[in-house]
Amino acid sequence: MIKVEWFYWLCGIFFVLIALQVLNDRSNPKRIGSAAFWGILGLSFGYGTFVVNKTAPSWILGIAVIGLAVLAGCGFPGKGQERTTTPAERVKFADRFGNKLFLPALVIPVVAALFGAWLAKVKLGDGTPLLQSGSATIIGLGVASLLALAVGVALLRPRSPAVPLHEGRRLLEHIGWAAILPQMLATLGLLFNASGVGKAVGRVTDHLVPKGSLIAAVALYCIGMAVFTIIMGNAFAAFPVMTAAVGWPLLVQQFDGTPAVVFAIGMLAGFCGTLCTPMAANFNIVPAALLEMKDQYGPIKAQIPTAIPLLGCNIAIMYFFAF
Repeated sequence: MIKVEWFYWLCGIFFVLIALQVLNDRSNPKRIGSAAFWGILGLSFGYGTFVVNKTAPSWILGIAVIGLAVLAGCGFPGKGQERTTTPAERVKFADRFGNKLFLPALVIPVVAALFGAWLAKVKLGDGTPLLQSGSATIIGLGVASLLALAVGVALLRPRSPAVPLHEGRRLLEHIGWAAILPQMLATLGLLFNASGVGKAVGRVTDHLVPKGSLIAAVALYCIGMAVFTIIMGNAFAAFPVMTAAVGWPLLVQQFDGTPAVVFAIGMLAGFCGTLCTPMAANFNIVPAALLEMKDQYGPIKAQIPTAIPLLGCNIAIMYFFAF
C-alpha cells in the first residue's frame, strides 16, 4: 500500500534542505531566523506521523506552530542571494522550447486525476487497496509533482541536479511565511467548527433575519460566506461555520432548499470573498510574488470589481433556483 505519510516526509525533507541552504547563504541577513523557520516546518512534517500514531506528544507540534508564528511576526523568513537564470537566459529558453515549457505543469492535473478516478479503486492481490484509503488525491498530487519534476529535468537538462532545489528556495523566499498560510487557515476552520462558532453565529442570525424572509436568509448566508472567507482566507474553512449557522437550519430545513444547490452556490459566494482578501495567500499573494509584481495587492485590487457583482449574482441564483 502506498501511504500518504511518505509524501509528507518528502515535503519535510525538502523544507529541511531549504533550511540548510539558507543557513549556508552568507548573503542573507536573516539567515539564522529564516533557516529556523523552514527547518521547524520541515521537521514538523515528519514529527506529525508520530503524533498521528499516538507515539509522541502533540503539544510539541503546538509549540512548533507558535514558533513559526513568532518567527513570521519578527519578519522571517528573509531573502538571500538568488541562484537562478538571467532574464536573457529565460527568453532564450522560451524561444527554444516554446509550448513544451507547459508540459511539466500539465503532467500534474492529468496524473492526479488518474489517481483519484482510477487507481483509488485498485486493490492488491490480498485485497489491500493500492492507495491509502481517503488519501488518493493527495498521493496522486505527490506522485504527479515528482513526475512533473522528472519531465522538467529531462526537458531542460539543468547544469546541476541541485537546480530544482535552488529554484524551489527562490520561490519560497519570494512567497515567505505566506507559504504556510493555507494550512494555518484550514486548521483555523476546524477549530472554529469544533468550538461551536457555527452555533454561536446561528444564535446571532436568529435576531437578524426577519421571520419567513427567504431573500434575507439567502443574502445572509451568501454574504456571511464571503465575509468569513475574507477573515479566514479559505472558503472551505468558512463553509462549516456558515452552513451550521444558516445554510442547514434555515435554508434547507426551514425553507426546504435543495441541499446540493444551496451548498454549491454557497461555496461560490465564499470564493467571492477569496478574491478580496490577502488571507487567501495561495490565490492572491503568491501569484504577485511569483510574478514579482510591484504591488503585492495588485491581484486583489483587480478582482474586487468582479467579486462584488458576482456575489450579487450568486444571491440571485440561489434565491431563484434552490427553492
